[in-house]
Amino acid sequence: MFAGFGPIVFGIVILCISYSETVALTGKEVLMGIISTYATAFIQAGATVFNQIEHWSVPKSVFCHFGLLYVVYSLAYVANSWIPFKAEVLGVFTVIFAVGFFLIWGIVYLAVRSTGKKFNEKLKG
Repeated sequence: MFAGFGPIVFGIVILCISYSETVALTGKEVLMGIISTYATAFIQAGATVFNQIEHWSVPKSVFCHFGLLYVVYSLAYVANSWIPFKAEVLGVFTVIFAVGFFLIWGIVYLAVRSTGKKFNEKLKG
């Protein structure tokens, strides 16, 4: 159902990059961008399995999820030349990625916990 979103995401990334510099892409670069956005989307969807392993602690599942996504996104961004392979750039990317990941994860965690409490209260009647 969402198969068409890979090229759309790629197009949005290129649009954002074009605001800071002129963008001229070869067919190979376009293909690489589309394939990498599909790959990251599928890996991101599959990475939620870490949160479903019941015998793992929450911190272990969160950090495995974070680590996999960080590696995949870093590789995709560098492979597509969306960010340069430089220590300072990767450092900034790491900070932004970590803050975004843990902020979103925290919001989702609190929402699920709140919903669970409400559901349990209804069950207790």
